[in-house]
Amino acid sequence: MTNTDSVQPIAALAQQALAPKDVEAGRIYLVATANGDVKTMNLTGPDYTGKLARKTGTTTVRDAESFLAYWTKHHDDNSEVYADNERLTVTAVLDANAADEPRFGSHRLHLALRETEAWKQWMRFNGELMGQEDFAEFLEDHLPELLEPAAADMLEIAQSFQANSKVDFQSATRLSSGQRKFEYVETTTAKAGQKGALEVPETFVVGLVPFDGSAGYKLTARLRYRIGQNGLRLGYKLDRPDEIRAKAFADVVKAIGEQIDTAVMNGSPA
Repeated sequence: MTNTDSVQPIAALAQQALAPKDVEAGRIYLVATANGDVKTMNLTGPDYTGKLARKTGTTTVRDAESFLAYWTKHHDDNSEVYADNERLTVTAVLDANAADEPRFGSHRLHLALRETEAWKQWMRFNGELMGQEDFAEFLEDHLPELLEPAAADMLEIAQSFQANSKVDFQSATRLSSGQRKFEYVETTTAKAGQKGALEVPETFVVGLVPFDGSAGYKLTARLRYRIGQNGLRLGYKLDRPDEIRAKAFADVVKAIGEQIDTAVMNGSPA
């Protein structure tokens, strides 16, 4: 047999090896090339299977109800939940390590509570003194949160301050009823020298929802005032709002814990 005769069968075998063949997605193949090398063909990726290999990413929600909805859909027996009391967050590691099997820990659910606008407004002016009209406008703007005395009574007080914005307040006396009486002298030309008084509750109760989707809580506000060269200035001081905020977070964590079979750990995941 000539050299030409022996080369032809080898070439035919090589062409047959390189001919296209059906392969199955989701498998790994070793392929022999014409030059004798072996290459790996990995068909397990999403480009071939149309499916992701695993769930990844962090989903952020704003209330306990949304947290529970996502948790119910994606958790398994090894998922973990952490509550961070300092950051006021709850984080679930949905693909946490199993007892005998390490896992990726890259699919997470994060509850980041958002303060309500009403809560932020009351915190913003807590402890600050305002002019009569500014204080009256603040009360009018926040009538829905005023519980005791009733909103209608607080509106009447606000309107009284607005009507007496051009008087000279001279003294304040605490009454046995728990109210504060502010005595004033008229300064307008028509009524100059005439005296009067306004009675204002020394404490009042407000109802606030600290976080979107959380419960409401009662807070006591104590009236603050100062009579000086700039006239009467008024404000309020809330009793222990930080404790109420912490309790609201604890109640959110409790609500989550009561609806899941996984212990909620105090801390944050690695």
